[in-house]
Amino acid sequence: MWDQINGSSGSIMDNIAEGFDRGSNKEFIQFLFYAKGSSGELRSQLYRLLDRSYIDKMEFDEMNHKLLDIRKKLSGLIGYLRRSEKGGYKFSEPSDNYGINYDQS
Repeated sequence: MWDQINGSSGSIMDNIAEGFDRGSNKEFIQFLFYAKGSSGELRSQLYRLLDRSYIDKMEFDEMNHKLLDIRKKLSGLIGYLRRSEKGGYKFSEPSDNYGINYDQS
């Protein structure tokens, strides 16, 4: 059970990082949806922890509130990216990349 929770929580962060590194808003949005899916998976695991009395209701409520906040922030970022006129950093001028060359491996 704990390995699944570790995997789901890590997957949220990993999908955000991978999506950002793709360099386009379209791909970033896709990976943000994957991250939201992982947060739903983690919420399901929290319910199982509560049902099996591994955590109490107060711990569940605290973690569930944090997960709902993460989902809300992911949705907000998705909305922002959809409204953005820029396509992502791989479509921007080199001077917009803060001196970072993203073309290198």
